[in-house]
Formats: sequence, C-alpha cells, structure tokens
Amino acid sequence: MSSGQPSDTEAPEEPRAAENKDDSDEDEGSTRPSSPRAGRQRNVTGTQGSARLESAADGGTGAGCRVSTACDSLFSWICRRTVGRGPFVDPARDHFRTMTRLYSSMSPAADSVNLSTQTHGAVFNLEYSPDGSVLTVACEQTEVLLFDPISSRHIKTLVEAHEDCVNNIRFLDNRLFATCSDDTTIALWDLRKLNSKVCTLHGHASWVKNIEYDTNTRLLVTSGFDGNVITWDTNRFTEDGCPHKKFFHTRYLMRMRLTPDCSKMLISTSSGYLLILHDLDLTQSLEVGSYRILRARRAPLSTGSSAGSRSAGSRHTIDSKTHPHREGLSPRNSLEVLTPEIPGEKDRGNCITSLQLHPKGWATLLRCSSNMDDQEWTCVYEFQEGAPPRPPVSPRCSLRLTHYIEEANVGRGYIKELCFSPDGRLICSPYGYGVRLLAFDEHCAELVDCMPVRTALLREIRSIYSHSDVVLTSKFSPTHCQLASGCLSGRVALYQPHF
Repeated sequence: MSSGQPSDTEAPEEPRAAENKDDSDEDEGSTRPSSPRAGRQRNVTGTQGSARLESAADGGTGAGCRVSTACDSLFSWICRRTVGRGPFVDPARDHFRTMTRLYSSMSPAADSVNLSTQTHGAVFNLEYSPDGSVLTVACEQTEVLLFDPISSRHIKTLVEAHEDCVNNIRFLDNRLFATCSDDTTIALWDLRKLNSKVCTLHGHASWVKNIEYDTNTRLLVTSGFDGNVITWDTNRFTEDGCPHKKFFHTRYLMRMRLTPDCSKMLISTSSGYLLILHDLDLTQSLEVGSYRILRARRAPLSTGSSAGSRSAGSRHTIDSKTHPHREGLSPRNSLEVLTPEIPGEKDRGNCITSLQLHPKGWATLLRCSSNMDDQEWTCVYEFQEGAPPRPPVSPRCSLRLTHYIEEANVGRGYIKELCFSPDGRLICSPYGYGVRLLAFDEHCAELVDCMPVRTALLREIRSIYSHSDVVLTSKFSPTHCQLASGCLSGRVALYQPHF
C-alpha cells in the first residue's frame, strides 16, 4: 500500500519493507545482524501464534485473527522504531550522526565579530553562558566584551573591567560570572547590572590565570602564577569581597581544573608535572611541600614493549596513611603526581600549557610544548579508575595516553586554549591561523566506544582558516551548533553549519 498502512491480508509485509528501507539507510560501518531474515521470521511466528489465540476466542470466524495480526504487527514495528530495538534503528546513534555531519560542515559565519584592535587587543579566552545566550570575550587590554552569539550583535564592552590583561571568564549561573586578571584580582559581575562590579576579590600575589566553580559547595576556585589555589565562599560575599582561604600551593603552576562532578582537581605545571587531587574536599587545605621534593621523586618514563607500560607515566601518591605527619592531609584529598607521556618528548622535558576535561569526566585533554618550544602536541588521557573495563594497563597510573596529534608550532610563547564539544565527541584545537576539529575516530564516536588498545592518532574532521593572526582560544556553544575562536590581533570568529 502506498500509505504504508498494512492491510488485513498483508499485515506482516509492509513493516518488513519499512525495516528493509531502514536497513539501507545505515552507514557501511554500522553493525548488522547475522541473520535479519531469521529475526523477522520469529516476529511473524509470534504474530501467528497470537492470531490463533484471537481466532479461538472469536469462535473460529477468522475476523479477529486478521485484525489482531495487523494491529500486533504494526504495533511491534512502531515499538521497534520507538525504542531503537536491535541494529535497525538507534535514535542516539542517528542523533550523533546528524551532529557529526553538522560539525563537519562548519564554516565561518558571514557576520563574525570583528572589532578594532586599538581598544581591546588580543583575545585570551572565550566563554558562553550556560544557556548559550551570551558570549563573553576576555581581552588583553583590560576589557571584557559581551555578544549575542546568535545574531553576532555586540551587547556591551566593560571598558575597564580590570587594570591589566583579562585572562579567564567563568559563569556561575546564567546571570553571574567571574573574571580574573594579571592585576591579581577576581571580579564578580551580574548580567542584569553591568555598569559596576558586584565585588572585587583580593588574595593572590601574582597573575590570576583561571577560575573554576564547585556547584556542590558554591565555592569559587582560582589559581595563579603565585602557585596558590584559593577558594572563595560565594555564599557569603558582600560588596567588599567574600571569605577565602588558600587551599593548595605548588610552584610552576599553569592551569587548574575541576572534573564535572567536582570529585577531582587537576593541576598542570610548566615543569611537565600533572597533579591530581582525588576525592576532593575543598573545605580542607592541603599543604604539598616544596618543589625540590617533587622534583626528587620524578622518575623517567617506562620504556617497556607492552601497551600498558608505554602508556603509564611515573607517579607518586601522597596520602594520610603514608604521610600522617603532613598537616592538612585527609583520605579525601590524596595527591597523585604524574609526568604524563608526551609523544616525541621521551628524552626531553615539556610544559603543559593548556588543560581541559571531558564533559563526562572520562578523560583529560592537554596541550603540551617542548622545553625548546619547537614542538606542540594535543594529547588525550583516559581516567583509569571508574572507567568502563578496558585492556589491562599498569595499575600504577590513573591516566593512560589514548590519543594524540602534533600541532602546528605557530605563535611560540603563547598559550592556545582548546576545548571539547558539549557531547565530548569532538575537540576544537587552535591550529596556526585557524582551528581544527578532531575526533577519536572517523565516525566521531564516543571515547568509550572507540578506546584503542594502543595509543592512536586523533582524526582530523575539518580544518578552518578564518583569521589573519595566530588563534589563541576556542569554545563550543553549550546549546547551539556553533563554535567561536579568538586570535592575537583581536578578531573573534563564529562558525556555523553551512548548508
């Protein structure tokens, strides 16, 4: 029947045709059943059995049999399409296939933001509000810019947001956001009243480089080049500031991040160390000790032939059981010190300049450069604990290098901030005068679905060159299929799918 509605006499046939049509739409890489015909035969047999019961209840006239067969078959077919039974229909897979096609067609928007560099200088950081309605831009020359990312309309410029470079922006909710600067301060702002700051926070002794927010405790967490990680109690802030305390200290601190569930804190250093605080409790301070102790405990990377030994870095764990004399340590704040493996850098030191986390907390994303500043790498490390079962690796290390790619060594000395897409399937990495979209495989699959046994290369999905200077930062919109990037000359580019 042309309408696709099964008739009384040919009830099973139309659903089969529809299923065959669905099968033909699947990609070549999708998994097919070993015997689709056998599966459909079982469905027909089950339908005939229910039809015989209906016929007996109907007195053997056969009318009930035909109606029941048609209804049951149609209902089963609709049910299979709805719940995505078997390999024929998978709504989640179809959704991400669509998103992959959209991201693969990303192109610079015609109305990208392009303002004069005489006022705001280089773009150091981009941040969307959680609802995607506002795009904020942290600028070199003390300014913060606000835009409507959908229309690219300029909303407002905070001309003297700080007294020095603005380094990072973090939204606490859809209206309140924080900025940090080389002037050693953090400022809180309200989108409903941008004429003045909500308050200014003082506590760091050097440049403040990034901001995190613990949604469980409502503690603002900041880190700076003074080596301090400071927590701020936003539950009790006033116009004069809010209570704060030094939570952590280590030398050569570069970046600090919290996992999405705020159970871990990761800290990268310019000396190549990656510090992980497990079972995080921000209400207690943790004294780490001097850099000389950390350096003395640093061990060379293992060079075994197995995949696990190649993936493992050196590690030292400090906890309250092994070091009960250290003040401030608790079972909830155990410290792990790693020297992550960097491809091509086994015999030389490296600097971890950028640090990001997978939106589902499965992995960490690092941008690393050699001490000679002649190579750059983007690396993905899987968290071992709490992850789905994988091929055996060394139990001595909670991170395993799974994917990497070499970057264009353009704009030496500048930090390039990369990012994950909201679903965690894509990585946007600044690449010279443009950006690259990278995936874990050619199908843009989830990380847990394409975990390699051995370290693999990231797949380049698309490269977009739209700037006239080195790109320093990039960011995906949390709600729209949109991407933003900012460069050294001050231009902000927006990317959207091109149809």
